[in-house]
Amino acid sequence: MNIVAPSDDGLQYPTLGPQVVDWMQEHLVFGPGDLRGEPLILDDEQQAFIWRFYELLPKSHPRGGLRRFRRCALSLAKGLRKTEVAACIAAAELHPDAPVRFNGWKGRGLARGRGVTDPFVVLVAYTEEQSNELAYAALCTILAEGPLADDFDIGLERIMRKAGGGKAVSIAGSPSATDGARTTFQCFDETHRFTLPRQKQAHQTMMANMPKRSISEAWSLEITTAPEPGTGSVAEATMDYARAVIDGRVPDASLFFFHRQASDEHDLTTRDGVRAAVIEASGPASSWRNIDAIVAQWDDPTTDRNYLERVWCNRLVQSSSQAFDVGRWKTRTMDTSPVKPGDLITLGFDGAMFHDSTGIVATHVETGYQWVPGLWECPPRREDWQVPASEVDAVVCDLFDRYLVWRMYADPPYWQPWIATWRGAFGEEQVIEWWTNRRRQMAAALESFDSAIHEGLIHHDGDGRLTRHIGNARRHELPQRDDQGRPLWLIRKDRQDSVQKIDLAMAAVLSWEARNDAIASGALVAAWSGEVKSLGAYA
Repeated sequence: MNIVAPSDDGLQYPTLGPQVVDWMQEHLVFGPGDLRGEPLILDDEQQAFIWRFYELLPKSHPRGGLRRFRRCALSLAKGLRKTEVAACIAAAELHPDAPVRFNGWKGRGLARGRGVTDPFVVLVAYTEEQSNELAYAALCTILAEGPLADDFDIGLERIMRKAGGGKAVSIAGSPSATDGARTTFQCFDETHRFTLPRQKQAHQTMMANMPKRSISEAWSLEITTAPEPGTGSVAEATMDYARAVIDGRVPDASLFFFHRQASDEHDLTTRDGVRAAVIEASGPASSWRNIDAIVAQWDDPTTDRNYLERVWCNRLVQSSSQAFDVGRWKTRTMDTSPVKPGDLITLGFDGAMFHDSTGIVATHVETGYQWVPGLWECPPRREDWQVPASEVDAVVCDLFDRYLVWRMYADPPYWQPWIATWRGAFGEEQVIEWWTNRRRQMAAALESFDSAIHEGLIHHDGDGRLTRHIGNARRHELPQRDDQGRPLWLIRKDRQDSVQKIDLAMAAVLSWEARNDAIASGALVAAWSGEVKSLGAYA
């Protein structure tokens, strides 16, 4: 199954693609791998992508000859040489003679190409450790071991034209590393791994930089495997944006997005079904891939089959370790909030004071609608960071002032003095210390929250921060079992020192648990009847 945006508008677009493909196959070699240093050969699909990337507005257009697409993205299964293709494009964008920009019409609407004047090519990886690997490593090999080696000064962190006026650099996903850059071409490699706030900010910053080189027609390429739903990655956001373009909710003719995955009809519980799915997801590459070796991975009883389905079939499936069904969660978004001042709500509070994050989630008791009044997350590499407690206090006070808060369930570690202050200000019946380290009570609250997601009882405002924290939550099964013999489970981060936060997920669970207790107590009926001004009798 393929998803392509934008849809065909019936126009004929000239392209520099054939010239670019010919130039690549004449001047470039394969990068790291079994064919390293051999003359480059692009398969039919790779050539087709390049043809689309280099489409131009037609001669009849007021801006005829300019690039059609400013932002391109490829979402393909693992192992399809996406990184190598991106490196080849970077090589063409960097070389002075590659025909990558419009240089006049040749007749019959055909275009001539030229090189970019003073190009600045930026290849972005998701970590500093990977910044000199991935596309940059491939680019170094392609240039250093091919016919163009004498045209460039190739270093560990930058490649420069020997004649001057052009360079390529490798950077990690950091806003400070990208702010102000005058890029002419930029590539984000493995955007399904761009999940941290600083990485997403780097992507946003670099996208904002592109208009600085309007004459050079700067453009961006994102390459990825299907993202894990709910992690809030750049890949996931780009896919959501492409859907909005396809649906007509966002008018953006400058986006080219291609995603191919195995169709839902394939039965992945059978070997034949897996084989058919992998072949479909591979496209033309199935002719040279070791399909049997890929399919054999499903035979390992210890493997995470959800992971295999995501990377080899390119389907958006969450990891088997994720605690909640993020796909179902995302379907419960409401465009308009049903909450009004004075309505009955519950609050959940969870977090740490140092180095981590603290969040508050509110739930509208009547409708089950949740939203995030406040989140404070530690910025990257800020060992001295502390939650601004006065800001948290101001948010809590505002919520109690604007709404009828039945209860606030607060996990107390690190916040006992403030919780005591809130109990004194708003009542001991309204502010409750709810210790999340009580395994059975916590497991029951988690099970209730999870069931509510599956049954469609919870609604929310689509806040990406809450979705990200819910997606980050990992299921940890306990040796104990409930009264029906089912294993109890808790949630935790993927590892103790992880920067993937889950505090809003925990706050959402606590807020939902308080909502359940409010309904069971009769507080909602009392609020409907207008008989209650203080909730103490129902606490």
